[in-house]
Amino acid sequence: MIENRKNQRFELRLPFELVRSGHRSNIVQGQTLNLSSNGVMFEVDQAMAVGEIIEYFITLPTGQNPEEDVRLRCMGKVIRSHENFAAATMERYEFVRTSPSTGDAASATGASAS
Repeated sequence: MIENRKNQRFELRLPFELVRSGHRSNIVQGQTLNLSSNGVMFEVDQAMAVGEIIEYFITLPTGQNPEEDVRLRCMGKVIRSHENFAAATMERYEFVRTSPSTGDAASATGASAS
């Protein structure tokens, strides 16, 4: 089978948190199945509507103290959905880390290349 994807996918199982779906704010937790520079495939316990705009966090462990983990805050759109699996674009992102010494959040923003 020939792979036609533009960007390489990485099989990564990372904590995933859906915080906003469409105009509703709700927190749904799950995990990523794979990740690329343009999107993510994830598993959650609810069906997602294709075309739905979502805001989500992916936790990137530092391997040290969990309080120092980096969170990737993303905005995107659901492009595929089947039962409790969905794939979404990563149109905008922001790295967020809470500094344990000050409690202040530090961030860096970006957008994925199309």
